[in-house]
Amino acid sequence: MKNTLLKPIKIGRMDLPNRIFMSPMTRSRADNPENKATPLIAEYYTQRASAGLIITEGSQVSEEAVGYIHTPGIYTPEQIEGWKLVTKAVHEKDGHIFCQLWHVGRMSHSDFHKGKPPVAPSAINAGDKSYTLEGFKDTSTPRALTIAEIHNTTQDFRRAAENAITAGFDGVEIHSANGYLFHQFFVNCSNIRKDEYGGSHENKARFFFETLHEVGQAIGFNRVGVRLNPSAHGFFGITIDRDTIPTFEYVVERLNDYSDLAYVHFVEPMVPVDNVPYAVKEIARHFRPRYRGTLIINNGFRAESGKRVIEEGLADAVAFGKPFIANPDLVKRIDQGAKWNRWDESTFYTTGPKGYTDYPVMEG
Repeated sequence: MKNTLLKPIKIGRMDLPNRIFMSPMTRSRADNPENKATPLIAEYYTQRASAGLIITEGSQVSEEAVGYIHTPGIYTPEQIEGWKLVTKAVHEKDGHIFCQLWHVGRMSHSDFHKGKPPVAPSAINAGDKSYTLEGFKDTSTPRALTIAEIHNTTQDFRRAAENAITAGFDGVEIHSANGYLFHQFFVNCSNIRKDEYGGSHENKARFFFETLHEVGQAIGFNRVGVRLNPSAHGFFGITIDRDTIPTFEYVVERLNDYSDLAYVHFVEPMVPVDNVPYAVKEIARHFRPRYRGTLIINNGFRAESGKRVIEEGLADAVAFGKPFIANPDLVKRIDQGAKWNRWDESTFYTTGPKGYTDYPVMEG
């Protein structure tokens, strides 16, 4: 009997060959002054084109959105041309690829902003690290975005989505997880605003839904996915309180209004949350009854657990992260029940091909 992970699936306008998706992962290989994708980056993604869907590393929507060195953008003509190398190569291998749109918000350092503070919902330091040219540094205390700047940032996402389609992407994923800008608006530890962008569930989600609307209007909702990490805790400056999960429940249930949305991509807890008050231990199980559309689940899955989560009806596809770093041919390995290579964490954020495009594939 065919592994459920290997069954085709239709998402948006795409007919995908399998449900083994490649999760977005920062790899810091855009080591050029333009922060654009390179032939090496194209080779990396093309090696993994057998994935049902590739979701690229986060790509900043503006200069203001940057928080880590050597990460590619999607806001300049040079960056669009760089990504064209990637999408053309992936499509030539019959692959499908979405661009993840990214704004790090307060997860940044003033080094990236000509000495000025990064921006966020409120002027609260994330208390984490930003990867700069001089190594990891403590995040800078941000300044709160004005309402006009929030509206401008929404337009940055819209333009980035249009740029992504120009670059040849099949669609985009709005990065609303892992402690970055939209996530910062969702939670009380980073959002203490008293205006229409803070306080209630509706207000904390307003910026996200305004942006989703603009992006969907620009390129079609069937080309748009979103990523959420409801039980993020203890990293990227995020802490959970009694209001966190109810806010995400509000967001997810409202996403049902967007019937043409390509998918919602959830992340299971990235650190143990057994002893964290108010956290949800099993994200797919908790949110599947609340969301009627296509649900992708990510984090910590192997072939058997991925197969099981789909067969239990808790997800429609599984996104694999680190396993795809070390196994360009992960789909084939799952199909044949073969052993997986182990990833080398020391090369996750270095430059060059080592630990990037040199992992071995199966023979035959």
